Amino acid sequence: MTKSKASRKGQEFSLEFRQQALLRAATEGVTTVARDLGLQPAQLYSWRAQARRHDQDDQAQRLELAEHARLKREVARLEEENAFLKKAAAYFAKQPK
Repeated sequence: MTKSKASRKGQEFSLEFRQQALLRAATEGVTTVARDLGLQPAQLYSWRAQARRHDQDDQAQRLELAEHARLKREVARLEEENAFLKKAAAYFAKQPK
């Protein structure tokens, strides 16, 4: 990666490149990795913030899906209970007093 900083301006990087750069930055330090890759440290900090937001969004979506599944199970259980109670009410309504 011998490109000058000027030639990198406006360049887009693949997701894999960003992830690898962030992994290296976590162990080697942002400044060192930025210098090695010819990036500004602010770019790595920005990528890290984006990754964290994306992780939080994914986690929130997983929680929503889990809650949705739980509510569907609850609705099914309540529908079964309601059907049973309707049958019981019909049975007792037929019984002579």
